[in-house]
Amino acid sequence: MFRGEMASLEAILQTNTVKVPKPVKVIELERTGSVFVMEHVDMKGLSKFSTQLGEQLADLHLHNQKQRERHSREQQTVGKGSGQSEVPVIDKFGFDVPTCCGYLPQNNDWQEDWVSFYAQQRLGHQLSLVEKSYGDREAQELWSHLQLKIPQLFADVTVVPALLHGDLWGGNVAECSDGPVIFDPASFYGHSEYELGIAGMFGGFNKSFYTAYHGRIPKGPGFDKRQQLYQLFHYLNHWNHFGGGYRGSSIRIMKDLVK
Repeated sequence: MFRGEMASLEAILQTNTVKVPKPVKVIELERTGSVFVMEHVDMKGLSKFSTQLGEQLADLHLHNQKQRERHSREQQTVGKGSGQSEVPVIDKFGFDVPTCCGYLPQNNDWQEDWVSFYAQQRLGHQLSLVEKSYGDREAQELWSHLQLKIPQLFADVTVVPALLHGDLWGGNVAECSDGPVIFDPASFYGHSEYELGIAGMFGGFNKSFYTAYHGRIPKGPGFDKRQQLYQLFHYLNHWNHFGGGYRGSSIRIMKDLVK
């Protein structure tokens, strides 16, 4: 669990876009378990820096795209070097290590196609856990139909791999004296819109946050439907964490998406 979180913090830190606690070391305990040592940050609830968080989160999501564009320009310039950025240019979807969203591990095997990655390594994985724990026939029947519909939701958009926090709900954001801070990430390279799925489920983000974010990354066609698709992962994840209280929301979204 902590190895993935440490790698996530290191990846975000390298972009120099939004503040995160600096990771120090994962210490394996003698008998069992481990401890994650990181920088202490004196922080409180997000309040006056909501606009700045929206801007900085968009900068995080745009960072890889800008790296790709810079790399392309350098390749086209005679005699230009490859640049000195510590952050590699990423052309696939995934992450170098597994991470955890909650306490459930999630694979991040690199894939060329975002729809395949999301369907297989996010939704499909969660639904396999639902099947194992609950044997929910309705969920499996809906999933068999939804898999065929998912590509249609991306017909009018081009998805560029973006480094994501991966679990950006209100409990994982705060502010310190000089700006916002985010923590407890489950990072991977995915669709920037994915980040806003859980952000819209449980509150904690005001209008100024969204205005600032979409000022830099405007909503694409079909945004609202894809938000349902991305929220579905989190409802399924909560179902697998906390039980059947989240079944109704999961089934409702699946029914709406397969219409």
